[in-house]
Amino acid sequence: MALLEVRYLTKYFGGLAALDQLDFIIHEGEILGLIGPNGAGKTTVFNMITGTLRSTGGEILFMGRRITGLKPNKIAGLGIVRTFQITTLFGDMTVHGNVILGGHRKSGIGFWGALWNTHSTQDKEVSSQEEANKILEFMGLKGHENELAKNLPHGYQRRLELAIALGAQPKLLLMDEPLTGMNHEEVKDMLERITQIRQEGRTILLVEHNMKAVTSICDRIVVLSFGKKIAEGPPQEVIRNEKVIEAYLGTEA
Repeated sequence: MALLEVRYLTKYFGGLAALDQLDFIIHEGEILGLIGPNGAGKTTVFNMITGTLRSTGGEILFMGRRITGLKPNKIAGLGIVRTFQITTLFGDMTVHGNVILGGHRKSGIGFWGALWNTHSTQDKEVSSQEEANKILEFMGLKGHENELAKNLPHGYQRRLELAIALGAQPKLLLMDEPLTGMNHEEVKDMLERITQIRQEGRTILLVEHNMKAVTSICDRIVVLSFGKKIAEGPPQEVIRNEKVIEAYLGTEA
């Protein structure tokens, strides 16, 4: 059974089809690339999977359960978490505080427990602190715990955004252009960390314009153009597809 299944997913804005009967599946434990030129519908797919945008037609199944129409918090609670093209951090909070906040949903600390500071709440807070420390070490942010997020260099901010997502313990991680604005060394480092995340048992849906990175890290690629799927398959097969060359890489590629 697929971890995520997208069936005939369609989205109209007025009379324009942003997505047109899109089909694809994501297998547990794989990295699936979703690529295409600007305006192809990639962000629309992310928004529909995470529930921030309602579909015009079709359905989405996660672990065999239909999630089409569920509210974003319900979908996140099932284990689908995303990052964004533009770094989204709580700039005036510490690095450690950002990761703690990211894991709050999974901490199990309720309102009354927090109010009365019960033994159970104290134990959960200790566990949350320990988990945040592990994630920060995993993401190479150890030693920066007490810095304000806004003071980190760009590459470290991108690491922190990913650390926040990991704090929510996702089953499926949607990554929207995680390499934006990075230099060569930062790209190399991030790709290594994404690979490690998959090795830890996470499944990843990756949108990224860096084709060299996509072909090096993804197991399969789905290509969109004007809201339609034009190709799907292993990276080396997809990049030789004539429709992909014309729509995404350019006719001279």
